Amino acid sequence: QVQVVESGGGLVQPGGSLRLSCAASGRIVHIYAMGWYRQAPGKQRELVATIASGGRINYADSVKGRFTISRDNAQNTVYLQMNSLKPEDTAMYYCYGALNRGNYWGQGTQVTVSS
Repeated sequence: QVQVVESGGGLVQPGGSLRLSCAASGRIVHIYAMGWYRQAPGKQRELVATIASGGRINYADSVKGRFTISRDNAQNTVYLQMNSLKPEDTAMYYCYGALNRGNYWGQGTQVTVSS
């Protein structure tokens, strides 16, 4: 069974850092892209960052210069390094994977930025 599982959320003060991880597992033939979306209470889910199989990276304007997405191809894992966190970054963060011929979502990991 193909799935993606996130880890690494938590509570952090403004200006702090967190690193999220997302591992894809199961019988994976091809990874087209993986990335991160987030959803704050009362808002729609929005793209944070994605990385395609060819290495192309896309960031939301709101996180450019603060967040960095990277991957470990051998481990089928992507990471999201989040620096200079702001209260408006508070949300449930979901891992996304375009794997084989399907789209897969993780259960989400909560990130709370508060003093």
